[in-house]
Amino acid sequence: MVLGAIVSFVVALLVGGLGIYVSGRVVADVDDYSHAVVTALIGAVAWAVGSLIPLIGSLVALVAWVWVIKWRYPGGWVKAAIMGVVAWAAALAAIFVLNGVLDLGITALGVPGV
Repeated sequence: MVLGAIVSFVVALLVGGLGIYVSGRVVADVDDYSHAVVTALIGAVAWAVGSLIPLIGSLVALVAWVWVIKWRYPGGWVKAAIMGVVAWAAALAAIFVLNGVLDLGITALGVPGV
């Protein structure tokens, strides 16, 4: 049971990292998967903390998540927001394949809404 939770966490983090990696390559021309995985982990923490705020938690969490991308990758707020959209689409595609083909039932950690 604990091993299954650890494996699920690691797979979800790697998928979230993949989404951010793809967006980093496409938008910011950064080719570093480990950097993307760390960004996904920090982004997941920022999302979790931001979402605790009553009434506006989702908005605060989204801004915090985009800020993490802005902090970790070159460019400003617009580029970070574009990276966020591309990361979301890439992670969604990966989850669709993994869950559709392998029936894993996982999500992407570090990419909101996937």
